Parts: sequence; structure tokens; C-alpha cells
Amino acid sequence: MQIIHIIPGSGGSFYCGNCLRDSKYVDALRAMQHEVIKVPMYLPLFSDEHDLEDIPVFYGAISLYLKHLWPVFRHAPSWLDRWLNSRPALKAASRMAGSTRAAGLEEMTVSMLLGEDGGQEEELNHLANWIAGHCKPDIIHLSNALLLGLAHRIREKLNVPIVCSLQDEDAWVDAMHPNAQKEVWRLMSRKAAHIDAFIAVSDHYRQQMATAMNLPAEKLHHLHLGVAPSDYDCLPASEKPKNIGFLSRMSHENGLDILVDAFIELKKDAKASETRLVLSGGYTRDDMPFVKAQKRKLRAAGLSGQVDFHEDFEGEGRKRFFRKVAVLSVPVRKGEAFGFYLLESLASGTPIVQPRLGAFPEIVSLSGGGITYEPNRPEGLAAALKEVLFDPERLHHLSDAGGKGINQHFLLKAQAAKMVGIYEEVIRKANQKPCS
Repeated sequence: MQIIHIIPGSGGSFYCGNCLRDSKYVDALRAMQHEVIKVPMYLPLFSDEHDLEDIPVFYGAISLYLKHLWPVFRHAPSWLDRWLNSRPALKAASRMAGSTRAAGLEEMTVSMLLGEDGGQEEELNHLANWIAGHCKPDIIHLSNALLLGLAHRIREKLNVPIVCSLQDEDAWVDAMHPNAQKEVWRLMSRKAAHIDAFIAVSDHYRQQMATAMNLPAEKLHHLHLGVAPSDYDCLPASEKPKNIGFLSRMSHENGLDILVDAFIELKKDAKASETRLVLSGGYTRDDMPFVKAQKRKLRAAGLSGQVDFHEDFEGEGRKRFFRKVAVLSVPVRKGEAFGFYLLESLASGTPIVQPRLGAFPEIVSLSGGGITYEPNRPEGLAAALKEVLFDPERLHHLSDAGGKGINQHFLLKAQAAKMVGIYEEVIRKANQKPCS
């Protein structure tokens, strides 16, 4: 079948687990002989993407923002629009302040969800017309519910079923002004009528979004993420340096400061004399003051030399990162719908230590490759890290169990086959509907 997968890009300036997850699924579906076309929105995808040269980035972030802020740009000459939407310009924009910040973008988010009734009808028509002119899809897959404003016009133009993943929309909406939050949730709930099926990345998030968006049970599925073990170098944690890793965007929301404080506490123990902190995942300009504050904190504690900022977080760079660390922790403040880095860590033989929030307990329980702690505070994290890092038998057991858990519950090939099953069910039901 031909599948269109519409994916918001990150520009490659920081580790984007959702972008990576989508791209991995696309690769798996292609390996199953399905024709999958990735359509990027806002920003380019990861810099190691090689199959998007002939596909434009729709709703280019710079042009979109300027047109929303100053409507005069809606009448700008076409050459300026092309330049603003060029990949070099968009990659530069991804490093700017605000590229991942929901606060301040409330009006634009609402406008996007309004679809053809919002301020981006021209961009919406361009996207729908491009798909209709270049593809013959059997199904269209939206990466998240913040893209629901696309669905009605695309369905009008193409008359094909549409499915939508559910993954971390709450993290974006919860950062908004309370009045805007209510409006965004209301719109997502209303626009859900144009979607044939929703696919949550965990059972925890399926239940959460069923309530938040008032979704009918018959439209809801949950399908865990998957990885291909062959993409990773799986080394037993007992053979790695007793270092602690962090792999995500270096931000307050992702709890980097909690881990830094826990590391400072941990280093008071003589057993941790050789333990280092290895930080990777990149950051935006918005995050720079926060990251500098963590560096100052480490310097004041005399630990600057014990921290490795591992800058290369793509491809081979991630493999080198996991060879450096015996345990991984990303203490996201409010938890997460899943966390793709957890699977990458387990597939690399590295146990995980996560707060008992969001879907983390679900993933830890299924995989057997880590532990959870609460509350999500530095002292709790430091104690949990000690439990794993300085108990050789437990470290080895969790490392081994995590690899087995991946093979049993989170194999990309198996999860992609389940995704195809959902597609086929949706298409079958759509074909059974009477013509209107």
C-alpha cells in the first residue's frame, strides 16, 4: 500500500525522539515492501535523512511565523517565500529561540487546528494539492493530534482514510496560557471527527488522551514504539564505564537540572569517584541560559572535569554515547507518553532509571530493564542510581533483561506489522461505509 506520513521536523538541532520514532517506522514499513512517503512540516527532519530531496517542507516555520505575526508577508513575492522555506534557512531557524516553545504560539496553534478556517489556508491547499498531484495514497498518517487541522481538507481532496498518532501533545498544550489550553483541547476534540483511528504510543497515554480529547473507544488503539536491535551495539553494562547518561533535549522540562543535582549528590560517595556524567541531545537557543546555569553549578561543585558534553547525537554518535554509559536517566518533570531514548538505551545494553511518572512505569515493567523512583527529586534519583550503578549483579541482570525485553515487546519489525494491521482494518472499514 502507499502511505503518506506527515511528520513535523526538528531541524536536527536537538534529539527529537518523536521524529526519530516516525522515521524508524517508515524504514520498517518500506522493508515490508510498502511505499511510504515522508512529508515534513515546519522544519527539516534529522540531518541524516537522505530521501527527502524532492519533497518540500510544508508550512515552513519562518514563513509561517512571519505571516502570522505580520499579515503583509502573506503578499510577499514567491522568491522570498521560497528562500524562507529553503532547507538551509529552516535549519538555521531550528537553532533559534522559540522553535520548541509553546508559550507565545497559542494563537498560531489554534489557527493551525482551525484548518481551512484558520490563517494558513494557502499552506493547507498547497499541501493537499501536492499530495494529490504526486501520490495515490491508500492511507494518510498524521504524526500527532496538533496536526488535526489538516484532516478535513485533505480528506475532501483525496477521499482516503486518515489515522493519527498520539504522542506528547499534552507537553505542548500544558505550556500554554490556561485559556488557550482549553481552546486547543476543545478544537482537537472537535477535529477528531475527521480521523478514522488514533494510535497512542502507550496504554497510559491512550487512557489519558481518551479523557482529554473525549475520544470514542472504538477509534482508539495503543501501539508501543519499536527498535531494530541490529541498529545498536549491545554491550553488557558491566563492561562499560560506570557513567551516567542523559539523552534528550537539554531543557528544564526534561529534568536535566534534576540529574545534575543528583550527580553532585552522588559524587559525595567514595564509590562514585570514577563515575562521570555524559550529557547528549543538544538544545535550542531558548535552552542556553538553562544549560549555562547547569555548567556553573557543576563548576561550583568542582565537577566540571567529570562531565562529558557528547555533542554528536545522531547515527554513529549515539552508538558512541551508549558505549560510554552504564545507566541512562532522563528525569522528565511530568513524565512522558513514552520516550524513544528508553528503547535505544535498552537495545544498547544500558539499564534505565526513570521517575514513576507518565508511561515510564509501563515501559520499565514490560522491558524489565530498569527501575523507577519517586518523587522526582535529586535525592530520590541519586539513591536510585546508587541501587543500580554500584550493585554489579543487579546492573548485569537489568542490562540482560532489557535486551530480552526489547526482543519480546519492542521489536520494530513486529510493531510495524501491527501498525499495518491497523491500517488494513481502517481501510476495510472505510470501504464498507456507504457513499454519501
